[in-house]
Amino acid sequence: MEREERYQFCIEDEQAGSRIDQLLASFIADISRSFCQKLLEEGGVTVNGALCPSKKYKVKTGDLIEVIVPQPEELQVCPEDIPLDIVYEDEDVLVVNKPRGMVVHPAAGNYTGTLVNAVMFHCRDRLSSINGVIRPGIVHRIDKDTSGLLMIAKNDRAHECLSAQLAEHSITRRYQALVCSNFKTDSGTVCAPIGRDPKNRLRRAVGGINAKRAVTHYRVEERFGDYTRIEAVLETGRTHQIRVHMAYIRHPLVGDPLYGPKKQTLGVEGQLLHAGVLGFVHPSTGEYMEFSCPRPAYFEDILKKLRERKNG
Repeated sequence: MEREERYQFCIEDEQAGSRIDQLLASFIADISRSFCQKLLEEGGVTVNGALCPSKKYKVKTGDLIEVIVPQPEELQVCPEDIPLDIVYEDEDVLVVNKPRGMVVHPAAGNYTGTLVNAVMFHCRDRLSSINGVIRPGIVHRIDKDTSGLLMIAKNDRAHECLSAQLAEHSITRRYQALVCSNFKTDSGTVCAPIGRDPKNRLRRAVGGINAKRAVTHYRVEERFGDYTRIEAVLETGRTHQIRVHMAYIRHPLVGDPLYGPKKQTLGVEGQLLHAGVLGFVHPSTGEYMEFSCPRPAYFEDILKKLRERKNG
C-alpha cells in the first residue's frame, strides 16, 4: 500500500505575510488551493508543531510548516469509443494527430473524453503500463489546445526506449506557431530555465519554482507585420515551454489564454500552436522515422486572412 506524502517548509522573509493556503498551492506541485484548504480543515497541516489555526493564517518568518498529503483514491479510467486520427501504427508504437480541445490524460475535471480513453479503446490491452492506469502508453504530452503529433508506447520495452530518447533530447519535435509582433532577426534560441509560477499554479515561468533547463530554437517563416508565423523546435520538453519562452521574449502566442495579451484581436480561442513534425528511432528496428501532419483548418483560416490583409 502506498503511503501519504510528507512535506516540510521553513518560511523565509520574502514569503512572510502570505496566506498559508496560497503558499502551499505554489509550493506543492499538482495540488490546488481548494485542496490545500481541505487539508487545513482536516488537520493535515501543522505550524511549528501545532495544528494550523486557520486556512487564512498568514505565515511568519521562521515558521516551520509540515504537510501530510494522503494518497488519492485510484481512478478507474474507462475505454471510450472516440475516433482517433492515426498517422502510424505497428506492434510497438502508435502515432496520432491530437485535435485541439482534447486533453491527453485524465486529471481533475477531465476524467472522460481524453486521448487516453480513446487509445485504451483502440489498443485494448496493448499499451505500456509504465505510467500506470492514468497515463497508459503516454510517453510525452501536448497541451489541451495544442494540436498535433503524439507517440504512444504499446509495450513497456517501447516505452523505455522512447523515454530514453526524450531524456537524451534526440526526439525531433517541430511546431508551427503564430505569435504576436514582428521579429528583428530570422532565427534565434531561447535558453531560459522554466519552473512553476509562484503567483499562479496554472502557469509556468522563467526562473520559477524548481526551474529546470529549457531550450527552444525558432525560425521565422512568414511575417504579417503585427504577427509572425514561426517554426519552433524543442531541445527540451518542459510544460508550456514554447508558450512561456515566446512570452518571455515578448512574442506571446496568438490566442494563448495564460501567456498572451488579454485582448485577442483575431478572435482565436486557445493558442495557435501545432506539433507538425515528430521523429524518433523505432524501438525494435532501430530505424529513424519521421512523421508530419498539416496545420488544422482553423489555423489555415487565420493565416489566409492575414495574407489577404498583407497583400491588400
